Amino acid sequence: MARLVKRTHSEPYKLAVGGEEKYLCRCGLSKNQPFCDGSHKLARTEESGKLYWYDDAGQRHEATGAVPGIRTF
Repeated sequence: MARLVKRTHSEPYKLAVGGEEKYLCRCGLSKNQPFCDGSHKLARTEESGKLYWYDDAGQRHEATGAVPGIRTF
């Protein structure tokens, strides 16, 4: 399912749980939510201030026009 993502973080959040390292997704692109699967690497070349969406194949598209209801965290 394609979805719109406003990325504000470019790296996962590292946690230590029971002596094991876990990484939580903060880019919104991981298919293994809430854990990071490395998908944030797709967003490395995004331009600041622009809004993008990613399709099921992981292809990036620039969102154009108004996007009602988008939330920023």
